[in-house]
Amino acid sequence: MIHSRKDSFNIQLLQITDAFLIWAAFWIASLLRESIFLLADRSLGERESLYTMAWALYIAVPFTPLVLERFGFYERMGSKNPSSSAWQLIQGIFIIGLFISLFALFAKAEGARRLILGMGGILMFVFLFIRERISKSYIALRRKRGIGGERVILTGSDTEIDELLADLDAEAVADWDIVERFDLCARETEELFVLLKKESIGRVVFAAKNTPFEKVAQAVEACELQGVEAWIAASFIRSQIARPVFDSVGSKPMLVLRSTPELSWELMAKSVIDRIGSFLLIAVTLPLWIIAAIGIKIASPGAPVLFSQMRAGRYGKPFRMWKFRTMVANAEELLEQIKKESGNQMEGPVFKLDQDPRIFPFGSVLRKFSIDELPQLWNVLRGSMSLVGPRPLPLYEVEAFSEISHRRRLSVKPGITCEWQAGGRNKITSFDDWVEMDLRYIDNWSLWLDFQILLKTIPAVLFAKGAK
Repeated sequence: MIHSRKDSFNIQLLQITDAFLIWAAFWIASLLRESIFLLADRSLGERESLYTMAWALYIAVPFTPLVLERFGFYERMGSKNPSSSAWQLIQGIFIIGLFISLFALFAKAEGARRLILGMGGILMFVFLFIRERISKSYIALRRKRGIGGERVILTGSDTEIDELLADLDAEAVADWDIVERFDLCARETEELFVLLKKESIGRVVFAAKNTPFEKVAQAVEACELQGVEAWIAASFIRSQIARPVFDSVGSKPMLVLRSTPELSWELMAKSVIDRIGSFLLIAVTLPLWIIAAIGIKIASPGAPVLFSQMRAGRYGKPFRMWKFRTMVANAEELLEQIKKESGNQMEGPVFKLDQDPRIFPFGSVLRKFSIDELPQLWNVLRGSMSLVGPRPLPLYEVEAFSEISHRRRLSVKPGITCEWQAGGRNKITSFDDWVEMDLRYIDNWSLWLDFQILLKTIPAVLFAKGAK
């Protein structure tokens, strides 16, 4: 959900408050642990146990509010019911607990006090739930008393204003005190100027997709002269997918229509996870690389162990993708002949075929358990691919796209796994369905979605679901 600057500022204040409450939860949990051990007449081991596990605080305090934001904990704060809040908290705390457990396991972190972690998690839930309920009651009380309501004028025709209000989230406009609906085409700008001064207006919202730009410019100038914010709905540009945002080039303001994930800390975190994750996976799976290389040399001698092919990367930029070779040496030359003799099980420009005769027996084993994909971790480490993203296609298949909209799957970095890959792969025979899954991933991308796809990929690989 996209927030206004005011909402974003309020959310950040709440996140800082929640970070303090999380620290307080662990601090109280450490005091309770000490009291329990003293009552039980047992040794504490280390009395300052909270300080010995400071690494857990470094994870929980800053990252819990960010994870909760991804679950929508800070959205619709004035109308959310208790069960929704509780469920969002449970999910967020579970994810943080999982990260702490994994860190303690792989980093062999010392000073992990399970009693503090357990009680701290419970107290986190209690403190944050109470804070959220207090915030909701405070917002409801202010609205009931009419405190803090922003005096707003809506400009445009009655139809345009009705359409705007129908499109806006009720929670987003709950604090608006709509003073008047002002038709720019039927009334003069001077009337708006007088109205702004007389009614102490804080914001003017323009729903004027059919209003001449000259009229809108005059009205914006009237707002500017009195220091009143002018908000212009970007509905005059008909975009089905792209999200309009403002940015600047130097000192020149620009309206940007973006249909891909916006540059953010979350996107930067994805890049860091890709590099670290690929390095660790290469180290862990190195024995499989050795077994695959030896097996290929024995099963299909006289050709390289690795197969490389130019694939389309982000924005269609070519890059060389690596795989373990699972086909005969002249597989590329045989492609057209195989298409004529056996056909194509995929509808569209991509080629897929069960029991492809070009695959040698040991290559089938590598494909079944996706071992042939391991060299792509090197592509991820170098930055040309990601762990999660639309599968990269050969350049000739991209050139054969029949729908120009299919190229939007090239707007993000390609990945080793995706929804199609994790969901059973060869169960889908329509390229349009495949692209639809990729575009849904792009439009709804988040780190949490990447994490879900990675989790779904593990059983798909271990149990060879859909791999052929």
